[in-house]
Amino acid sequence: MPHTKEIESVCTYCGVGCDIVAQVDGNENAIVRITADKDGYVSQGKLCIKGKYGFDFVASEERVREPRIARKFLDENPRIAKALDGRLTPLEEGWYTTDLQSAVEAAAMKLQEVREIYGDESFCAIGGARSNCESAYLMQKFARDAMNSPHVDCCARVCHSPSLKGMRATIGEGAATNPYNDIYETEFILIIGSNTTEAHPIVANRIIDAARLHDNVAVIDVRQIKMMKYAKHKAIIPFEANLLVLNMMARVILEEELYDAKFIETRTTGFESYRQAILNDPYADPLFFKSIPGYEHLATKIPLIAREYALKKSMIFWGLGITEHVDGSYAVMAITHLALLTGNIGKTGAGLMPLRGQNNVQGACDMGCLPYYDPDYQTPEKVGLMTPQLIDAMLEGKIKALLNMGEDIAHIHPNQNKIDKALEKLDFILVQELFMTEIAKRADIVIGVRSAYEKEGVYVNAMRRLHLSQPLVESDLPDDWEVLQRLENAMRGEYRYESGEAIWNEVREVAHRRFSGASYLRLRRHRKRGLQWPVYIEDTPVLHLLDFRTEDGLGRYVYHQYRPRGQVRELTEKGRVEGGFYLTTGRTLPHYNNAAQTLRSEKLDSRYDEDVLLASEADRERFPETERVVLESAYGRSAPLQVKFSEKIAPDTLFVTFHHARSRINYLFGDESDELILTAAFKSVKVTVLPA
Repeated sequence: MPHTKEIESVCTYCGVGCDIVAQVDGNENAIVRITADKDGYVSQGKLCIKGKYGFDFVASEERVREPRIARKFLDENPRIAKALDGRLTPLEEGWYTTDLQSAVEAAAMKLQEVREIYGDESFCAIGGARSNCESAYLMQKFARDAMNSPHVDCCARVCHSPSLKGMRATIGEGAATNPYNDIYETEFILIIGSNTTEAHPIVANRIIDAARLHDNVAVIDVRQIKMMKYAKHKAIIPFEANLLVLNMMARVILEEELYDAKFIETRTTGFESYRQAILNDPYADPLFFKSIPGYEHLATKIPLIAREYALKKSMIFWGLGITEHVDGSYAVMAITHLALLTGNIGKTGAGLMPLRGQNNVQGACDMGCLPYYDPDYQTPEKVGLMTPQLIDAMLEGKIKALLNMGEDIAHIHPNQNKIDKALEKLDFILVQELFMTEIAKRADIVIGVRSAYEKEGVYVNAMRRLHLSQPLVESDLPDDWEVLQRLENAMRGEYRYESGEAIWNEVREVAHRRFSGASYLRLRRHRKRGLQWPVYIEDTPVLHLLDFRTEDGLGRYVYHQYRPRGQVRELTEKGRVEGGFYLTTGRTLPHYNNAAQTLRSEKLDSRYDEDVLLASEADRERFPETERVVLESAYGRSAPLQVKFSEKIAPDTLFVTFHHARSRINYLFGDESDELILTAAFKSVKVTVLPA
């Protein structure tokens, strides 16, 4: 009989951070089943299909079990090859395997050589949001301390960096203000730029429950998404019109005097200049939609949503449909303006909820995996380059070595034609991964590491909740931080952490403003509920109760006028879209980002084994009569894609997922990005449709 035990931990997928219970066969050291914790604080007894079925990757035969070194790398580095003589085993064409210490020694030799030739700042580190806080912290410390390079970044660059930028500029803190359960306490919910049922389904469950009881949800998006089925107000808007719509909502609130005058007077500054700017902005008038063919009805729909938001205790939820635009940071500022105008912040049931993507992207940012922040969002001695700037620096020959930890930069980032060329110019790529992802295939050394289900560590979810994970199965692979410590030891020998807990205790000192009271002991004791930072004696479920986290405690208005572009400009100036379509991208429920884990689960991959292009039924005659089509932009081409026509897609627009690298979707995007923080404009690119 199998020896089955139950172990509680946290889901390894999105930023919701669901509580899970795994049934584990102790004799076989294998996960048999994963279910939701029946009284889990986050999951509430429910899991999405990824949480339930997406654990097969742990035991996959495709796992990187032994470190790999590229033959080409050894041919180009005879000194290193000689040092490893007798410690290499041929694997397959192009690769050798070796032991962990040999791989680390080879990496250390090459990194030291690169530094000696090109200087400290020829090195960069990218990643950290897929690992625990302990490893994310040590990654940025290794870069800044051991390598003396300021160039550290993570996947927040392609998702919620604009949320951090926009919220810090206005209220001083770039994180969710409330716990998920405040959905049950609010009177009105606005969702904009978030396909919540697909990307954050356990949060969506709460919203749907609330909508069924109170009919209190508004959804704004560029296409008809599932959540609109439950919405009281649904608004399909043109591409790249988020800032336009949000400024219009603020204009309605100001003109109709629906704002909270007392809150504005006591808790904000700069209101009058903001008010004048928006009242004099012609693009902030909802009647502007009268000039946009096909979207004229929004001139009356947007004011309806604005009024209900202002007059009720309200919450706003958003995702990458807001942030992945050239004005993403400004759109987030416009969201916070709505909260400041109406007093819908700093209280239970009223606040701002950026829905984070990765399981620990909040934690990675908290740990300092950003070029302009040390841990705890302190200012570093030197500010490094953001990922798009690092790519340019690679092409210029200034960056020569890359440490990539759990982030597939050769798949999920934009302008892949350019990235391909940049990676070819590097002298050295070290990758820490579970599988041979696209970036791992291009690496010189690949070190296999433990997955989230094989290690202990702290994860911070989208509502600032700290959860201490437990390993579900045993593994002889190293944790990410152990690889980094060995690497540092091979170069200097100063890091002496005996456990992840030792690293976390250092985090509690370095990032004391958030984590000083969050010991492993307390996190184990409160594993069910978790703790929401900042944690001192007690935790903080709701932020900004009395003051904002600005220097004077006051909220600020940072107004930015909308500038017509893309589809909006074409429709207003020409009355139609000419020469192609506007494409947006997103997720589907069965898969997660680059699908490195989910495509190894038959139950998930069989539901969605290729990326599918969705087009409007009204545009069917504009498509070639072929089974598949290719998309072409100014920057590149996709692979042939299957097409499905739908009434849920607006004319002149397209939607496609990006999970499968072979689809080459991110080859369609260029360098267009957020003006302040360089997050890629993944949510809109002009494409033409060609026969495959």
